[in-house]
Amino acid sequence: MKEIHHWIDGKEAEGGSGRFADVFNPATGEVQAKVALARKDELDAAVASAAKAQLGWGATNPQRRARVMMKFVDLLNRDMDKLAEALSAEHGKTFPDAKGDVQRGLEVIEFCIGAPHLLKGEYTDSAGTGIDMYSMRQPLGVVAGITPFNFPAMIPLWKMGPALAAGNAMILKPSERDPSVPLMLAALLKEAGLPDGVLQVVNGDKESVDAILDNPVIQAVGFVGSTPIAQYIYERATANGKRAQCFGGAKNHMIIMPDADLDQAADALVGAGFGAAGERCMAISVAVPVGEETADALIEKLVPRIEKLKVGPYTAGDDVDYGPVVTKAAMENIRRLVQTGIDQGAELVVDGRDFALQGYEDGFFVGPHLFDRVTPDMDIYRTEIFGPVLSTVRAGSYEEAIGLAMDHEYGNGTAIFTRDGDTARDFANRINIGMVGINVPIPVPLAYHTFGGWKKSGFGDLNQHGPDAFRFYTRTKTVTARWPSGIKEGGEFNFKAMD
Repeated sequence: MKEIHHWIDGKEAEGGSGRFADVFNPATGEVQAKVALARKDELDAAVASAAKAQLGWGATNPQRRARVMMKFVDLLNRDMDKLAEALSAEHGKTFPDAKGDVQRGLEVIEFCIGAPHLLKGEYTDSAGTGIDMYSMRQPLGVVAGITPFNFPAMIPLWKMGPALAAGNAMILKPSERDPSVPLMLAALLKEAGLPDGVLQVVNGDKESVDAILDNPVIQAVGFVGSTPIAQYIYERATANGKRAQCFGGAKNHMIIMPDADLDQAADALVGAGFGAAGERCMAISVAVPVGEETADALIEKLVPRIEKLKVGPYTAGDDVDYGPVVTKAAMENIRRLVQTGIDQGAELVVDGRDFALQGYEDGFFVGPHLFDRVTPDMDIYRTEIFGPVLSTVRAGSYEEAIGLAMDHEYGNGTAIFTRDGDTARDFANRINIGMVGINVPIPVPLAYHTFGGWKKSGFGDLNQHGPDAFRFYTRTKTVTARWPSGIKEGGEFNFKAMD
């Protein structure tokens, strides 16, 4: 059985705990590897080594650090297929989707090449007589990233790129469900010129997470995952004096106005709702057509599109629409929630409960589901299902539709499909959600903007990637300097304003 270990001080390092977690092939249900789970003392040792390595890396000028990022981009492009293959084998997503996972992370690394500009401070000449003031952005030291299973390349790259480019060392604790790609990324960074110890990849479970949160050397923690865990990490990290940016769950609504292009809207809903088997925090899981006529027409267009979706393993070809979910537990939870929807009175228009794939009966496949006439009191509306299930909530008016999205506890992403500029502008301005799409179903910002949800989808003051990332991974030092032109007699005891 293949064993997956850690990446410590520039090389693969075996764990010493004797504890392992199973890594499954989601398409077959078979265990394909075991990943080591670190003890607290192993995590602490990795942090201590990273702190030593950070001193030299932080003192390296930003332009040289940016050159490592430039080389890293070249290597990511070189090994794109290899990374996507490993990602698909452990996560289950299709090969084109896995390449997209790597690509969206690579784009953040490209943005990080601009670190010398992003790290510039400010300067004021002659703030007072003979006095200048300037600020410097300096690295925090050692920081940590705790990343999820659903984007095993993209989210680690979102975390490590800005952190490393800003001069920090990073402890990365990836998901134990699909750990191979983060280790491959670490090896590529070494090849790109990153000094040993600056990036440590420590595989683990809650013991490792708590060790990160309690370690006094670690200055900041970035997390992506479920809302309960995001809140737990945020509260424990900040209680220990750390910075924290923690992103949680979502229930993303897409409003379809009567004037929308319904073919465009239906295509968008199918892709955004069922891509990656719905295992995306930016998946559209709630369609909100405005008016009965719009709703009836939308359902009529959705049904044939959903019924012809091709579900299968990534090895079946690039025309597979989505693959299995990541674990048997995830599959069973999705099935349980689907049954809850039926029991609570929702109309199951497309029923994927009996889906079976010949030759892959033990895989974690879930057929596509479409619910209609879902109401806000139902579990399938309130809960993030994280599976291939699209719920339709009919709204009688635009105000009712926007109210649904605004009243939900999650505020990650949302979208509206309309031909009317006034409606779109009002929606973008009023909605209390962090990322908004106008005729765009999955409004994930590009790397030079920031990514982050509101309400219970995000905890912390700063978002991921873009300029916010460099603010998060640095602290500002402000210097007031005076170079006297002559000798001044006596001390000053009053707090004087600058003249």
